[in-house]
Amino acid sequence: MRVGRPVKPLPHPDCDYCGALATLARAGDEAYPYRDDHGPLWICAPCQAWIGTFARSTRNVPLGRLADARLRELKVKLHAALEPLVQAKVRRDGCNVFEARSKGMKWLAQAIGVDPDKCSIHTLDADQCERAIAVVEDFEQARENHPSDSAADDR
Repeated sequence: MRVGRPVKPLPHPDCDYCGALATLARAGDEAYPYRDDHGPLWICAPCQAWIGTFARSTRNVPLGRLADARLRELKVKLHAALEPLVQAKVRRDGCNVFEARSKGMKWLAQAIGVDPDKCSIHTLDADQCERAIAVVEDFEQARENHPSDSAADDR
């Protein structure tokens, strides 16, 4: 009989697109989508959807949901749209990048109607990413039209 804390089951994500169980792939495996080693990935080969794992995870915990090509592209766009705001907050408030990103994601989560405590770019679906990109673009456009507004201070 085992004594101590219970052992959590190993993570095994399902594909959001076809419902199949994802498989863990490493560099050199046939299903691995990259030429270089980017660390282990959870992959659904039929859907070409994958997600990475936390860097130092010994249990290969996935970063979020599996992403197909469209969702991966939207996540890249969202990162690119959000990063200038993060850097501006770091310069303006003197906070660190992690705090600025966290506040930016909480602001975005509230704007798109997602639970701020569980929101990260890794957990957003395609529709949520599109709404978040639109929110950031609208904010940027409003800031260009009215640079003296202090709307950025609310984040």
